[in-house]
Amino acid sequence: MFLRRAAANAVPVPSSAGAGSPSRSRRTERRPAHLLTQLVKGVVIMASVAATHAFAQSASTTAPAGGVYNLIVGTYTAGKSEGLYVYHFDTQTGDMQPVSVAKTVNPSFLVVSKDNRFVYAVNELPGDNGPASLRGDVSAFGFDAASGQLTFLNKVSAQGNDPCYLSLSPDGRYLFVANYSVAADPGGSFAVLPVQQDGTLGESVLTVHHEGGGPVKGRQDNAHVHSTVFSPDGHYLFTQDLGTDKLWTYLYTPDGSRGLVSPTEWRYTDVKSGSGPRHLIFGNDGRHAYLTSELAATVTVFAYHDGHMKLEQVEKLAEPGFEGTQGAAALHLSPDGKFLYVSNRGDANDISIFAVDGDSGKLKRVGRQSSLGKSPREFAIDPTGQWLIVGNQNSDTAYVFRRDQQTGLLEPNPKRIDIGSPVDFKFVAQ
Repeated sequence: MFLRRAAANAVPVPSSAGAGSPSRSRRTERRPAHLLTQLVKGVVIMASVAATHAFAQSASTTAPAGGVYNLIVGTYTAGKSEGLYVYHFDTQTGDMQPVSVAKTVNPSFLVVSKDNRFVYAVNELPGDNGPASLRGDVSAFGFDAASGQLTFLNKVSAQGNDPCYLSLSPDGRYLFVANYSVAADPGGSFAVLPVQQDGTLGESVLTVHHEGGGPVKGRQDNAHVHSTVFSPDGHYLFTQDLGTDKLWTYLYTPDGSRGLVSPTEWRYTDVKSGSGPRHLIFGNDGRHAYLTSELAATVTVFAYHDGHMKLEQVEKLAEPGFEGTQGAAALHLSPDGKFLYVSNRGDANDISIFAVDGDSGKLKRVGRQSSLGKSPREFAIDPTGQWLIVGNQNSDTAYVFRRDQQTGLLEPNPKRIDIGSPVDFKFVAQ
């Protein structure tokens, strides 16, 4: 990789370091001011240093008074949807009541600040058929949890194409955005946006471009950064790249000791060639991590320690003998960490249910549930653990399943909600 930094205060990283659209199928130490250039195989970094304050994302595990949460739904807006939708979600009944809508383009992924005052959503552009010169954006909204109203604050460039994932740094000072990038130029990247105290976003202070590809023609012709995930201790950033079949690993050092973000000595964890890593989460114990690989339609278990991943298990999502198309997407743990749920699109259109071994972190399948629609991209479990809601992107529906907290299974006869191209779901306490 080629690394370049230009900043008022900047230092090079060690030379031993290393890295959607609606219709898509995948889908610094302080030094005197000067320009520093250093060759590091695999990534291009352009950075400036900024220091701001905000709040990190978290989830409440106890139901609020009355058992009602706000539920914010992100969508694609090429069809029936207008943007972000807010509902009141009753954890006693599983009912959803519409509250408000904030118009914005393709808010397909969102995060909420720790204090629930701000919501950040990607504007996923340009899409499969858009010009490569068009960059996507990230929009900031103020959120009044009491009334369920969103107020637009500002919008900044994601510094890449097709932003599809957001994460707040553990200290809440920066918002990290993954740019999938259908176009080979500019290619997959992630950018770092400072979060101001009033909740607005600043322009990117760091952009990292991955290089490379994989064996699957048409899907791995170039890098495709699909998620940016912090380790439980907040010291490491993992960027899952569907195009290069790698989990790139970076140090997060906002104190300036190594720059804001710098590649680790080992640079990345490889996964099976052609598997297409997509989303990563950590177990409740912090000792295990779980990865969906979109192209292989698998979920992988890793043992985790101090930035290092060791492969422990790989499980296929489809039932034996299944011959249709697949596409592993989201994965989420139940609040108690005892069950893992994984969505699978294509012709499968279901959610796999696994029990998690409390000691080894390994998975044992306990069930599989149809999403009752097409392309279950994202889903969420409410903080009380009683309900799972899944969105069928290509069917304009979402379903709310009651969840058996003892067996992990989803009960039949879910509640249906009609909403245009639902994708992402975030619960927020009132």
